[in-house]
Amino acid sequence: QVPLVESGGGLVQAGDSLRLSCTASGRTLSRYIMAWFRQAPGKEREFVAAIHWTAGSTDYVDSVRDRFTISRDISKIAVYLQMNSLKPEDTAVYYCAADPLYRPFLSHYTKDYDFWGQGTQVTVSS
Repeated sequence: QVPLVESGGGLVQAGDSLRLSCTASGRTLSRYIMAWFRQAPGKEREFVAAIHWTAGSTDYVDSVRDRFTISRDISKIAVYLQMNSLKPEDTAVYYCAADPLYRPFLSHYTKDYDFWGQGTQVTVSS
């Protein structure tokens, strides 16, 4: 088990920024892939960004590529999602997820992630 706890969500206006945090206390994440997904009301959960814990390589969905940045702090066992220039369409519950298997790519599929946080709500008003 990998307990993941998200924080940092909130209500902001369009154009504002937020930073989400995901901590996995008491657990090493070496070789894991860590990701952020989001789920808007009435929609399926979708991939947002991923990072390889050891290599530091990243990937993003096209809709956030120039606005969001995923990063990790190895010493704090934490993953972050810096979200800039937020838009109303970014409104969703954001989930942190962990993929423990070695893969030569950063998966965009929910089925590949075994561990999930409880989610944090991000609401962007226009």
